[in-house]
Amino acid sequence: MGESSFLSQFLMITDIKTVLFIAVLIGTFFIVKQFEKKKIKFSTRTILATIIGLILGVIIQLVAKLPEDPSTVTWLQEVTKWYGLFGYGFMDLLKMLVVPMVFVSIIRVIINMGEGDNLGTVAFRSLGMLLLTTAIAAIVGIIVGNVMKLGVGANVVVAADTELREITPLVDTLRGLLPSNPVASMTEGNIVAVIIFATFLGLAVKRLNKKQASVIKPFVDLVEAFYKIIVSVAMTVIKFMPYAVVALLANTITARGLSSMISVVQFVAALYISVAIMFVIHLVIIALNGLNPVTYMKNAAQPLILAFTSRSSLGTLPVTIDSLKENQGVDEGIASFTASLGANMGMNGCAGIYPALMAVTIANMANVEMNISFYAMLLVVITISSLGIAGLPGTATMAVSVVLSGVGLGAYFPLAGGILAIDPILDMGRTFLNVNGATATAITVANSLGKVEKDTFNSINNILNNDQKSA
Repeated sequence: MGESSFLSQFLMITDIKTVLFIAVLIGTFFIVKQFEKKKIKFSTRTILATIIGLILGVIIQLVAKLPEDPSTVTWLQEVTKWYGLFGYGFMDLLKMLVVPMVFVSIIRVIINMGEGDNLGTVAFRSLGMLLLTTAIAAIVGIIVGNVMKLGVGANVVVAADTELREITPLVDTLRGLLPSNPVASMTEGNIVAVIIFATFLGLAVKRLNKKQASVIKPFVDLVEAFYKIIVSVAMTVIKFMPYAVVALLANTITARGLSSMISVVQFVAALYISVAIMFVIHLVIIALNGLNPVTYMKNAAQPLILAFTSRSSLGTLPVTIDSLKENQGVDEGIASFTASLGANMGMNGCAGIYPALMAVTIANMANVEMNISFYAMLLVVITISSLGIAGLPGTATMAVSVVLSGVGLGAYFPLAGGILAIDPILDMGRTFLNVNGATATAITVANSLGKVEKDTFNSINNILNNDQKSA
């Protein structure tokens, strides 16, 4: 019994297949290492790692004979647990950097702002752009949902354990973003509160710098030194991204299974079609800024691939900020500020497309009439709630809860049970679009202020693609 508990609960290795696929994963790491030795570009290595992870996940499912519920297969759960060590362990290291990087970046940006720079203008334009793109994303979701007739003629099966999440009033949510306890805000990962606290500190330092420069100089030097150290740590962690991508994607497929997608394949298709359409709209926005969309995609490869495989906008944030600065040529202040906001509010995927598709699907399933006033209300609720859900866990589910209640469909929330069951598959596309929306917003805001270095944007020799610099 003791030996059994040791293997099943402590080591979580009770089957030879578990050992085999752990060994296979380590083998793929050696393959990725060979790519690195051959000086293959970082972005290319990451893409190749994504393909390897996809193939590995499918192979594991085939060996398991495509179970309908992978959670009932012990060795699959063991493989998932071990793969999570490498995949989610990497994400933990990135999340370790989020709060200190955002905190010190915002302070440093404000301290170094020129007399003509206006933080208010950056904030206003960033929020405006995030809300605009979220509204457009919602319209895309509404149109796709109706064209594909989501929920029409569906066999309605209410999941008993699916409940409408408790909704926090918008006023309370916004007040909760204020840093009443800055340390607690940092602990909870309330990035908006961290930004507000850092902004007050930065403004105070800038104001005192005129009359008491000698007194506050040690703090200014500390901020500069801490920033350099955090960036160096970030570059060290980011180097491991191709290895983590293999484990993350294989882990998602292993844990959820291929069969889980079949029952709601139409909704999955609708979401990814909507994501593709909105991605093209983002590229049009980039083109309207006078920048090459193809070059933009190459420059944005690292954060987008990590967002897709990790399903964490916040975890991807250090890579997003670094990519904006080093690859896209965006001013570091705007990159830090706008990307941080975009990882917490105005999310095109989680708060735009997804709630719109869900509302159309559930309205059709419940035979609720959808007219002009319904769609107008839906658009308004989605746009406003994209700010109100900021900083809360389970963002996508909360967004759906708020939106369904806002348009009078709250009682039908249990109908979403089948879709919520495959949330990780949907979350990959949603997070990809969230990060792309934040990136496009940062570039647009920076370009409107003349703070995009076109030479950096057009250069193929950026830091992440140069292994000697990233080492």
